[in-house]
Amino acid sequence: MSAPRLAGLRVIDEDDTDDAHGTRPEDRGVERALEYGLVLLDKPPGPTSHEVVAWTKRILGLPKIGHSGTLDPQVSGVLPLGLGEATKALGVLLLGPKEYHALGRVHGESARPLEEAIGLFTAEIYQKPPQRSAVSRRTRTRTIHEMELLERRGQLALLRITCEAGTYIRKLLYDMGEIMGSGATMVELRRTRVDHFEESTCGLVTMHELADAHARWREDGDASRLMAMVRPVEDALAGIKSAVIRDSAVDAMCHGAQLAVPGVLRVSPNLHSGDTVGIYTQKGEAVALATAMMGAQEIDDATRGHAFRTSRIIMKPGTYPKQWRTRAGEGAGEGGGGQG
Repeated sequence: MSAPRLAGLRVIDEDDTDDAHGTRPEDRGVERALEYGLVLLDKPPGPTSHEVVAWTKRILGLPKIGHSGTLDPQVSGVLPLGLGEATKALGVLLLGPKEYHALGRVHGESARPLEEAIGLFTAEIYQKPPQRSAVSRRTRTRTIHEMELLERRGQLALLRITCEAGTYIRKLLYDMGEIMGSGATMVELRRTRVDHFEESTCGLVTMHELADAHARWREDGDASRLMAMVRPVEDALAGIKSAVIRDSAVDAMCHGAQLAVPGVLRVSPNLHSGDTVGIYTQKGEAVALATAMMGAQEIDDATRGHAFRTSRIIMKPGTYPKQWRTRAGEGAGEGGGGQG
């Protein structure tokens, strides 16, 4: 196994990989990196997330870019952007927590202290999205994992909040104000973490920095700064479990086939049925997202059957050669060459 990101997996079987097909993520050239890339943008306050995506498309000259988790216009901070085929992996980041630093204002005297409200709301809460939101206004539950009062100056309070994706922080502060009896509103908000990408360690870039790096590549042929800003799409999958497959099963998966047991080489040792899994080539390239239909021990013991159900294809078909034939009920890893 050549990819460091896939170290520590449970070995099901061994096979060789053909270097004539595919490319290790760390060896991708600039064009390929932009096709399967991830940019961790430091969104400024002012533009909408949609506007930021549109501007980034123009900067990089790409037809397809997506973002993970909308930020309101006045909110700043971590906004992961998927470039090209990497847009298909962004949904994984919604599975993890998000962290915000919120500056709120408490109005007047409170019947309950702020510290008590923080304790009450650090739990699973009911929340109805505000009127100006992109989703239907129905009450749903969201989990507040942590809430910490960092600083208090008069009526202003700075909070660090770690929560489930889809939590409306402005509404959270409003509801806390209602419980306190004084009312409260949000003054300023910054997102500091999306899943495993934390502001202090993930290397955020601004749109100006991205534009300068892209211009330097186009005008001078120096792609070093741009390549330092574009991360491989595989980094987005670091928070979920993994499976490595044979070269002969790759193209079948890229055409939507389910992954059969004979096509599996390695899996996360703590894999369970129902887990969301990143499927990789032996070179460490992301092929697809899938749902495990067997646990690690079941896959090790089985000789046939579908081990994973494909949910989202990331790699373009044709990246690896076709080594399969279509037959009813067959999956990647079964049939034409899939068993290596």
